[in-house]
Amino acid sequence: MTRVIIIDDDQSILNYLRLFLLQTGKFEIKTLNDSKKAFDVIRKGNFDILLLDMYMPSVNGLDILRYIKEQNIDLVTIVLTGVEDIDLAIAAMKLGTFEYFLKPIDDTKLLNVLDTAVEKIAATDSSVLIWGESGTGKELIAKAIHRLSPRKDKKFITVNAGVFANEIFSSEFFGHTKGSFTGAVSDKKGLIEEADGGTLFLDEIGELSQPIQVKLLRVLQEGEFYRVGSTVKFTTDVRIIAATNKDLFEEIQNGRFRKDLFFRLNINSIFLPPLKDRINDIELLARHFLQMFNKKYDKNIEGISDSVLKDLKNYSYPGNVRELMNIINSAVIIESSGEIKKNSLPHYFLETMKTSNYVESDFALKSLKDVEMEHIKKILSLHDWNKTRAAKALGISRVSLISRIKKYNLQ
Repeated sequence: MTRVIIIDDDQSILNYLRLFLLQTGKFEIKTLNDSKKAFDVIRKGNFDILLLDMYMPSVNGLDILRYIKEQNIDLVTIVLTGVEDIDLAIAAMKLGTFEYFLKPIDDTKLLNVLDTAVEKIAATDSSVLIWGESGTGKELIAKAIHRLSPRKDKKFITVNAGVFANEIFSSEFFGHTKGSFTGAVSDKKGLIEEADGGTLFLDEIGELSQPIQVKLLRVLQEGEFYRVGSTVKFTTDVRIIAATNKDLFEEIQNGRFRKDLFFRLNINSIFLPPLKDRINDIELLARHFLQMFNKKYDKNIEGISDSVLKDLKNYSYPGNVRELMNIINSAVIIESSGEIKKNSLPHYFLETMKTSNYVESDFALKSLKDVEMEHIKKILSLHDWNKTRAAKALGISRVSLISRIKKYNLQ
């Protein structure tokens, strides 16, 4: 989620903008009405966008813009002012201002400018760290960033740090030389070389060992690395987009993740809430997956019925985006008409919607924890407690399912 800081001495403006932008579901908002604190907050905050008033007591907007430029802080700045002053506007633009607004603010225009600013962030070459639960669509976001970037015509390579032992990960990621270990019968390029010029999506980065974290930090700082078993220095030009479902702040405190690596990765930060908290995304994602699986299976299903869309929006998605993708995948395989209808949806999904009736029954009054627990139990029952099949139906890994079974003490 794009992080925005709003600095204005008028608390009513701050309150209005904060509420307005939060309602879009696109932004994480911080407000500040004391311009004297601006330098410290901006330096420490790692924000993406700044909405800045020009006329404030103590420290004015131009002073803050000069500081951002002098410190080379990567921040998209949008100026807000109640006074039409051409000289001030020119001075602000020379200091790198992205857009200039006169109060009262046009809501629609502001949102359009903010959306453009998000695209501008994607078009930079700095690292990105994506936070979110398993299955929330972190790889989809990483691919979208790649498509919007100057590297879009180069390779996009994905590697999951959680599926390799450390020794194997080093070989896969950095490459190795012939004879460097048993089975190394020839030199091998690593994924970091394969992605040269493009983007490398490093999923589950919190699983990396400390020695590998040191090597990755060198790549980010110097663009240099060594293959396993080699003393020859290689260079690479690659953009790293990392993702995690762990609390990296806690991992740093416990000594499991390097603080310097975190700050190198966290230049741009995106938080993905669970799909159940992103109802507006469900139809867009469903239609995206429909197009994807139409192409895969050489089909031409043109749409999704209103009743199916209603059920999709009322579902809790324990498996997040991955589960939605699996539901649409199954429907595309089965559907023979030009529109996805209820009878093409997976049996477990239909049974869940029939018995729970999330919106119109008392089930809607239960906590999300209870909803998830009952849903997982139902899916397990439908699959005769076969954990592998149930995990596939839920769109989560078998390990994640076993973890939830233990968490909820399901039997």
